Amino acid sequence: MKKNLFFVFIVLMCTTVMSQVKTESIKSKTLNSTRTIKIKLPKNYDEENALKHPLIIVLDGDYMFNPVVGQTEFQTYFDDMPGSIIVGVMHNDERQYDTFHDEVSGLPIEFGAHFYEFIGSELIPYIDGKFNTSKFRVVVGHDLTANLMNSFLLKDQSLFQAFVNISPEFIGEMAQNVSTRMEWLNQDVIYYMATASDDINSIRNNVLQTHNAINAIENSHLTYYFDDFEGATHYSMVTRGISRAFEKIFNIYGPITDKEINEKVLTYEGTLDTYVEERYNKIQDLFGIEKTITEEEFQKIADAAIQREDLKSLEKLGRLANDINPTKNLGTYYLALNAEKEGKSKKAMKLYESALEMDESIVINKEFLLLKVKDLKTLVGSND
Repeated sequence: MKKNLFFVFIVLMCTTVMSQVKTESIKSKTLNSTRTIKIKLPKNYDEENALKHPLIIVLDGDYMFNPVVGQTEFQTYFDDMPGSIIVGVMHNDERQYDTFHDEVSGLPIEFGAHFYEFIGSELIPYIDGKFNTSKFRVVVGHDLTANLMNSFLLKDQSLFQAFVNISPEFIGEMAQNVSTRMEWLNQDVIYYMATASDDINSIRNNVLQTHNAINAIENSHLTYYFDDFEGATHYSMVTRGISRAFEKIFNIYGPITDKEINEKVLTYEGTLDTYVEERYNKIQDLFGIEKTITEEEFQKIADAAIQREDLKSLEKLGRLANDINPTKNLGTYYLALNAEKEGKSKKAMKLYESALEMDESIVINKEFLLLKVKDLKTLVGSND
């Protein structure tokens, strides 16, 4: 369903989105030239607001910028990823110089080394100084620009927390250096790589070998994703790769899904209020964004607690919901439901009555609470 919506969304939003793109020129001492960049700010971006946004640097911005913007607009619409600042670097006729490399090491040299330095020492500080960026940075590259951006991973502390490699053309020892570096990572890195069945043969074979090497690495700091698209070419895979990469990179940011409930929540060792707090603390630590669990997500977690026959979690979820939304009835409802399931009918009835005096939540209305009070009054009366 979302795939179909994506194409409709792109058609409807294309004109509006592109009208929001800023084109700027940066005078670079490192490059000894002026470089053009495109900038797309999140919808409703407010420089006076303290809210910070992830930064996405798009190499090959001449043709990769628009697909990244389109996918980002789509996923933020559904709250599957945070609003992000997207910067497309235009190479124009300089791409062969920007990606100039040593054939043995694969590392950038001469013009390529200058461009590499421009990204880290000029472009990112410029964007950080001008906009409300968070500490979470993503870099996107295709074939040779992907090879170049992997050089950032080889630093002791990478400038980027996530790498999107679309059909990377690893040069010389770069692939081996990348996989070796991943074994010794001491900072969290998300690494996405993709190829396709109709990709350029030399690139595809190298990517598949690199995938096997990375896939065998056991390092808790590395989160690795890989796709091999059937029927796609070196260029047609770009949009599919970007879509999948952002889906994976920002997976934890999105709403709690049924898949997450089945695979993580139901099997979680501990009370589910702890699961919720750990999940949203991780979002804040990773993206620098404070996001609060929604009422619908609370209900999913509470349903999981009931499915687990975990009344302790249900009670703690009630207290957590009251801490987050003290005026809403949701937390008190969970406390009442917990008391009811424990057989404490009088306590449950009083809690349901208290919930009736509070603001309605999206998932629990007053009519439902009135029915609960009525049933319990009948039960309590019959037991007197």
